[in-house]
Amino acid sequence: MGRRTNLIPLIGGVVVLVIWGMFELRVQSPLVDLRVSSRGPVLLTNLASVAMGFALFASNVVLPQLLTLPRETGIGLGLTLTVAALVIAPSGLAMMAVSPIAGRAQRRWGGKTLLIIGAVILALAYGLAVLLHAEVWQILGVSVVLGVGVGLGYAAMPALIMQAVPVEETGAANGLNALMRSLGTTIAAAVAGAILAQSVTTVGGVTGPSETGFVVTLTLAFAASVVCIVIAAFIPRTENAAARS
Repeated sequence: MGRRTNLIPLIGGVVVLVIWGMFELRVQSPLVDLRVSSRGPVLLTNLASVAMGFALFASNVVLPQLLTLPRETGIGLGLTLTVAALVIAPSGLAMMAVSPIAGRAQRRWGGKTLLIIGAVILALAYGLAVLLHAEVWQILGVSVVLGVGVGLGYAAMPALIMQAVPVEETGAANGLNALMRSLGTTIAAAVAGAILAQSVTTVGGVTGPSETGFVVTLTLAFAASVVCIVIAAFIPRTENAAARS
């Protein structure tokens, strides 16, 4: 009964989405022009955004727990929430630090290349995280590298969208892209939470997720980064549609 109950909102959401899509295709001035959103550059950028959103949020689920779980678990580092937050904070600073670099790189190489570079850095960070997560400095380093990758990747997405849609559609198209990123983070939260919940074990009298659960989650984030790289590689280069308008 519980599983059936959980399926009801999912089925209802799909039905509402289909009805909304049919309505948007028929009205003269749709809230979101689905025909524009189905264009190759826009569609692939949105799919890459889902993958990168997943990769981003997986770290938000895993790293704080690794830092704050008691050392008795054999995997936690036993930090307080305040100290753990200070360890994670440089990731956000790294995002801000790469913003000027991202702008110059986008103008020189284009949004597609910048997105691929960001995803490659994310994959590198998660590859390291799978192997190195037993010390605070390791998690700090991984977090900073993740911030650089996300900063570059997220800077590329609006540029790719605006190059592929008419000027009057840039607001709606970028809003939909932001929604796709949020979809990726939402999926990551659900998947990571399910994996860690299933891996719960008791060590030294303390109950918490096992190292296996963390490693599986980090590996999935690595896979999502690779998926983002592959999708981004197929994004066609386009003339700036806004300029053409």
